[in-house]
Amino acid sequence: MAKRTDNKTKKAKKSDAPHKGRRREPVAPTDTAQKKARKPLIRRIVYGLAVAGVWGFILGLVGIFYLSLDMPDLDNPPLPGETDPAVIVKASNGATLVRTGPIYGDWVAFREIPDSMVHAIVAVEDRHFFEHVGIDFRGLARAVLTNLRAGGVRAGGSTLTQQLAKNLFLSSHRTIKRKAQELLLALWLEQKFTKNQILTLYLNRVYFGGGAYGIDAASRKFFGHSARTLSITESAMLAGLVKSPSRLAPHINPDGAWERAKVVLDTMVETGVLTPSAAIKLKKEPPHIVSAVAGRDVRYFTDWVTGEAYRLLPKAAGQSLIIYTTLDPAAQRAATLALDRGLKTEGAKHHATEGAIVSLDLDGAVRAMVGGEDYAKSQFNRATQALRQPGSAFKLFAYLTALEAGIEPDDKFDDTPIMINGWAPKNYDNKFRGEMTMKDAFAHSINTIAVQIAEKVGLDNVVAMAHRLGITTPVQPVPSLPLGSEEIHLTDLASAYDAVANGGFRAEAYSIVEITSLEGEVLYRRAPTPLVPVLARPIVDKMVELLTAVVRSGTGRHAAIDRPIAGKTGTSQDSRDALFVGFTSDLTTAVWVGNDDGSPMKWVTGGGLPARIWADYMLDAHIGHPVRPLLADAGMYDAAAKTAEQVPPPQKKKKKKGFFSRLFGGD
Repeated sequence: MAKRTDNKTKKAKKSDAPHKGRRREPVAPTDTAQKKARKPLIRRIVYGLAVAGVWGFILGLVGIFYLSLDMPDLDNPPLPGETDPAVIVKASNGATLVRTGPIYGDWVAFREIPDSMVHAIVAVEDRHFFEHVGIDFRGLARAVLTNLRAGGVRAGGSTLTQQLAKNLFLSSHRTIKRKAQELLLALWLEQKFTKNQILTLYLNRVYFGGGAYGIDAASRKFFGHSARTLSITESAMLAGLVKSPSRLAPHINPDGAWERAKVVLDTMVETGVLTPSAAIKLKKEPPHIVSAVAGRDVRYFTDWVTGEAYRLLPKAAGQSLIIYTTLDPAAQRAATLALDRGLKTEGAKHHATEGAIVSLDLDGAVRAMVGGEDYAKSQFNRATQALRQPGSAFKLFAYLTALEAGIEPDDKFDDTPIMINGWAPKNYDNKFRGEMTMKDAFAHSINTIAVQIAEKVGLDNVVAMAHRLGITTPVQPVPSLPLGSEEIHLTDLASAYDAVANGGFRAEAYSIVEITSLEGEVLYRRAPTPLVPVLARPIVDKMVELLTAVVRSGTGRHAAIDRPIAGKTGTSQDSRDALFVGFTSDLTTAVWVGNDDGSPMKWVTGGGLPARIWADYMLDAHIGHPVRPLLADAGMYDAAAKTAEQVPPPQKKKKKKGFFSRLFGGD
């Protein structure tokens, strides 16, 4: 039995061994086996996360180190605006016309800041300020969604702390690196300072426009008092400026600043600071802006002067300057008021929305300049930048050319229909008067005779006369040239008439007498310019006779004032431009009226609205000046020119002979 059993056992063992080529049936794993199989996978995940965390930490340290390489000195932040150049423009009497650049006020402690200011700035700029840690993740996510929907940058997620970090330490360049530094600095600020301290720092350093940094400087500049007494509407206006301080600054854009303040009041309602009824009441009480009128009064001039200063001193770009100018504050104010009164009284009736005035001393010094109806609405200077058709005011050059050619004021011409190369000039009233003297034709602005005279003396000669007297634009010798069809600058036209007013000498408009650094170093000083004669005195006398007739009996009668004057009217086709240019023994002034889009005015000629504005201004500008005949100072100018002619020209120094020249008697 035992032996049989052993054999069976051996057979069983053999049967247990897998047969060659036979597939073994899989055995189902137990729970323990499954756990053992999962452990390596979990370990791998944990291990991978650990490695990623370590590398992320290392890369984070490297990133922070990289960002800190050019981090600013956190213990000594720069003063706000200290790198901005300050430009101070002075009037002829030494009064400050405008100052651009940083302006600072008192430091206002948190306990002294009105609650209305705190609530307004938090409501409109960062309503979760007192809750976040320097970065408002909700606001950031909301801004990202808004920008994605808009397909561009429409909203920002910067907190007040981030804005402070940027204002304190960083530039305004939009780069990923700068934004990352801003976030790091915001977190640092939140750790270093309390919320009240952060808000105090922010309000005392943020830019509000007009060169004002901090709420006290802004409050004093715009409202005339300390920030400690800000009202609710004043606080709302200041809070609204932060978004776009240069565009919304109240001294140049009071309407835009107030509209933005209303938005701030609405946000204060949304945050529960104001009730809707209180906001409605406050919207009817705009704050008084003390510098709005004074600021707009001279800004056309000061903007032009600043550009001229950098043209004279191109290397001074970015440098602080004091610019001493020729502007007479009394004349400037008179010009501003005269243009304002004229447009308000007659502008709507005649569809005239814009105007400009340039007033020069007899040597070309600018005494007054108004470049438009309202600087806050448009900073485009229509006195220096606009190109406009002068109309019949351009006839000055054709008639001067005729006088030089020997044609006399009493010589007669025939006012009849004429045709030149298919073009037939017409008079303003479509009438023809027959035979008349050149003097009467000029006084009544007869177009047909002006064209005949220009053709007779040569259009090229008329162009040369215009350029000789100061027209800088490239006018063309076309048949309609004497009727003012070519566009020119108002300042050039005033300069040309000034050359007649002073007795025949070039009078290019200028505005700057001296430029210094803030420390008083003279960087530029206008040198006495030699008098350049451009017209002979007999020609000037005859031209003044013609210009006087315009005011005495011609188209310029509305320009008459309490002293001798001479001038010329000008009206372009369809009354798109209307001008009066004239002078006394003291000033030469040009007035333009029209529309920026070139649309026609209704029944406006140079002898109407522009002439009345001219007279209104010149009456005020001459208060205190004695009544004198025209060309009263021409003898003085003439004597100065003759004296200059008598000065012998500088002798050329003889070239010193060299050693070999002295030896051999030659060069």
